Amino acid sequence: MDEQEKPQGHFFTGLLIGGALGVLAGILFAPKSGKELRSDIKEKGGAAFRDAKEIYADAGTKTKEIIEEATHQAKELKKDADRHLSETRQKTKEILTRGEAKEA
Repeated sequence: MDEQEKPQGHFFTGLLIGGALGVLAGILFAPKSGKELRSDIKEKGGAAFRDAKEIYADAGTKTKEIIEEATHQAKELKKDADRHLSETRQKTKEILTRGEAKEA
């Protein structure tokens, strides 16, 4: 499962870094005084960080839900396969028993 989680982690890391750089670039190219600029950087950086944390948490929750559902479905498929295998074995035994009875 680690291999499946790594690409998602890289995607969200890239998303966070890209978002932060975009906000920073937008602030730096705005014509403001140093004090206003620092205030805006602090404010918008905090907002971007909160948004990123929320997106990351939501993605984690959704990932867990998907994994739980997939696990449940896999268990159900295994039960069905086991049942079909058991039925097939029983039918095979019946056919072999009938074949042996005809030979005798």
